[in-house]
Amino acid sequence: MTSFAPGFPSWAELASPDPERSKDFYCELFGWYCYTLTADIGEYEVFTLGDVQGPEVGGMQTLADDSLPASWTCYFRTDDIPACLDTVRAAGGLVLMEPTDIADLGQMALCADPEGADFALWYPYHLQGAGVVDEPGAMCWVELAAHDVAGARRFYGAVLGWTSVVRDYYSSGYTNWKVGDWSVAGMVPMEEWWPADFPPHWTPYFWVSDCDDSTARAAELGARVHIPPVDISPGRFSVVTDPMGARLALLTPAVPDRAAVRSRP
Repeated sequence: MTSFAPGFPSWAELASPDPERSKDFYCELFGWYCYTLTADIGEYEVFTLGDVQGPEVGGMQTLADDSLPASWTCYFRTDDIPACLDTVRAAGGLVLMEPTDIADLGQMALCADPEGADFALWYPYHLQGAGVVDEPGAMCWVELAAHDVAGARRFYGAVLGWTSVVRDYYSSGYTNWKVGDWSVAGMVPMEEWWPADFPPHWTPYFWVSDCDDSTARAAELGARVHIPPVDISPGRFSVVTDPMGARLALLTPAVPDRAAVRSRP
């Protein structure tokens, strides 16, 4: 599924203080390649799957401020960034970066929800979004960890038009967000076992053929494992931070056809 309607997660972008080390890690772990574009924000790296001409799976830029932690940012498709930013402000969020062109790929804006979790909006020019999703080596899910679950449901419902359904996955009260009949994102409540100072955040999930092997390989490459591989209804997953500290999850889906799972009620 690579046709992105408004409200769908369409892109993931890594901000790294050491792009070369990040390239080595992700290319080794997922079999990615990379090429460089010149954009208004400086040099912009594009990760591809299979070879350098393969479909795009995500982007990377260098952290301008070395004091900031490395992180992945999840992008959501919109047909009207200015109107969406007005809704972000009205709903209690912040606009961290005004609309900015990423070469000829598209326009982005960076926002934060009322609890401070950052996310981005994407309006496409020549790049609709990732050229491949829901396949091995590509992004297959995005998930918010939040304290104020009810507030997050209201905020993202207003900003992105999402409706919510409560599921029983690995957390009680897991939120499954939908656009029409399609599942597009999830939310886990930050309960008492989370570190008290851990901020709300979005995490991208990447499909791997064998979660245990990929998690072990990530650790060999310098990642830190926060949640070892564990079975949940959608499959087997783990959560790691890469060698630069950016958080991501690895998932081996229980059902190979992710498109069928996303379209279930």
